[in-house]
Amino acid sequence: MKKRLAVAFTGPSNSGKTTLILKVARKLIHEHALEVAIIKNDPKDKAQFDVPGKDSYKFSDTGAEVVVTSPTRTTFFSKRHKELDEIIDLFGEFDVLLVEGLKNLPLPRISIFRGSIDTDYFPYMNALAIDESIDMAQYSLPEGIDLLDLNDPDQVIGWILTNAKVLE
Repeated sequence: MKKRLAVAFTGPSNSGKTTLILKVARKLIHEHALEVAIIKNDPKDKAQFDVPGKDSYKFSDTGAEVVVTSPTRTTFFSKRHKELDEIIDLFGEFDVLLVEGLKNLPLPRISIFRGSIDTDYFPYMNALAIDESIDMAQYSLPEGIDLLDLNDPDQVIGWILTNAKVLE
């Protein structure tokens, strides 16, 4: 069994979460030869995944749990909320799990900000990833929170490999 690591990313809309996760995932896969799984939270339930009129949409529209499989991928459509453990089980084997959102999960968390920092996030973060648009002299960073460069995915990867939660 592989040592599976998990870390979460949080921050306001348009802070750069998705961009950073993409950079980190690509480097973990292509430079570190690791298998990566990603969970994205959709708190406003606005993401669209299927096209009306297609068979997969028709199947999913019945309310059934649907798996669409092809020679190159498997897609799971669910009409039910899944707990984190259930979602992780769907992935099978992986080395690193990157979670976007879900700030109440018990995972080490990197909070991402540009322009200004919302200090309400402090209790939920283990690391803070920012760029040059933030003047840290304006903030009192709580003890134990690591400061990361939002534009340095290698630094972020180093933090993840050292601080991520090991999943059973």
